[in-house]
Amino acid sequence: MNIKVMLVDDQNLVRKGVRSLLELSEDIEVVAEARDGTEAIDMLPEVNPDVMLLDMRMPGLSGVDVLRRLKESDQLPPTIILTTFDDDDLVLAGIRNGAKGYLLKDVSLEELVNAVKIVNDGGSIVKPAVTERLLRGLENLQTSFSSLDRPDPLTSRETEILRLMAGGYSNKEIANSLGVAEGTVKNHVSNILSKMGVRDRTRAVLKAFELGFI
Repeated sequence: MNIKVMLVDDQNLVRKGVRSLLELSEDIEVVAEARDGTEAIDMLPEVNPDVMLLDMRMPGLSGVDVLRRLKESDQLPPTIILTTFDDDDLVLAGIRNGAKGYLLKDVSLEELVNAVKIVNDGGSIVKPAVTERLLRGLENLQTSFSSLDRPDPLTSRETEILRLMAGGYSNKEIANSLGVAEGTVKNHVSNILSKMGVRDRTRAVLKAFELGFI
């Protein structure tokens, strides 16, 4: 079966361009286009896409707003952020709110199709260059929250779960991926936060990047 993709972008030419690229792949079918965040949220339940390609900078509801609202209502499909802006803050905000990947709109056909397939299969896409910039930018974030300078060592399973947390996966998705109960994942997450001396998942991920855990 083809991978059903939904495009969300306020620029008509961009939507048409991305659609024309994706339709060159025999494995992908563009099933819907939304012109803004509100329209995307309204049509998504009926369309039920396998993967959503989401613009971050739109009038009205931004891409982050869309991610947040769909995540809160447990309707967020695997989503790849598409943007013309190489913006670290957007990357972090997108990952924090459940995005599985991030690509610039000048991405090649091969990269775009490959990203859609990886995310559809449960994986995540974060370009290496983005990760490097995030690591370089962590110095500016270190004073924004407190944590332990030298966290207690994590177990191999805790490290595995931390990597999935960095990819934006929920506890339920992590549990399904690892074949364990959701409660087990919650316990592991609590242990990770305790060992790293941080209050929430985002701070745990930032600290992990800083220390080279992931």
